[in-house]
Amino acid sequence: MERYDIAIIGTGPAGLEAAITGTIRNKKVLLVGSKNLSMKLTKAHEIQNYLGFPAVKGEDLAKAFQKHLDQLGIGITEERISAVYAMGDYYAMQAGEQMLEATTVILATGVVQGKPLPGEEENLGHGVSYCATCDAALVRGKRVAVVGYSAREEAEAAFLSEICPEVLYFPMYRDVNQLPEKVTVIPETVNEVRKQAGKMTIYTSENSYTAEAVFVLREAVAPGQLVPGLETEGAHVRVNRRMETNLPGCYACGDLTGTPYQYIKAAGEGNIAALSAVGYLDQKKHRE
Repeated sequence: MERYDIAIIGTGPAGLEAAITGTIRNKKVLLVGSKNLSMKLTKAHEIQNYLGFPAVKGEDLAKAFQKHLDQLGIGITEERISAVYAMGDYYAMQAGEQMLEATTVILATGVVQGKPLPGEEENLGHGVSYCATCDAALVRGKRVAVVGYSAREEAEAAFLSEICPEVLYFPMYRDVNQLPEKVTVIPETVNEVRKQAGKMTIYTSENSYTAEAVFVLREAVAPGQLVPGLETEGAHVRVNRRMETNLPGCYACGDLTGTPYQYIKAAGEGNIAALSAVGYLDQKKHRE
């Protein structure tokens, strides 16, 4: 299996700058995220404090970022990373049914909006899952529920309908697209998930529903759940000025490390994180 020097999770300003710096420093970089970069960035009406781009629209700044990536030949891998495991000398990342490997990891996922649903965290791995592709084999032939926080999650519900007799889909957003016949769309807000008598119960503002498993699918997983053993402070990851976390070879940058939530600050931290990862790699190579 190919092992990258640096895996960067997130394609906002922090992740993109980390990828650029790592590439310039001749490291083998894996950039994982969206080919549309960051929706938060592209939807910004006007950014007034990004050095060299006065009063720039978010979509125009995103185009400049993409041009920079293209000039360096940096591609984006569109995969959902559901877990990152420290394996000693490297990190293993669960991406659907495959595992990706890198010696160092830079987390640039942004801040996960909203709190976990009541009952979500305590039932994780025991009826609640964050990855339909990963756990599909465990629910084959069973009735399942999907709580989707964006239209991107509709593909996961459609996939589950191929192996499950019924899929209950709870969109936590508007304007759901056409889904397969075995997917029942329930436009009700999910307030809680609980395990009762061996089954999961999904409570909404109007009703309750039962299923064998519940897939809670968001754009990003909270950092403490994404990386077991990672020290966090609320929704943020604890880092020092080198963007180092408590796990050797693991770094965090951007909004994930705390306020201020500014694009220029995120890019600067991405640069620092990449330089720290490069230093770690060079020291490791020297020791070997």
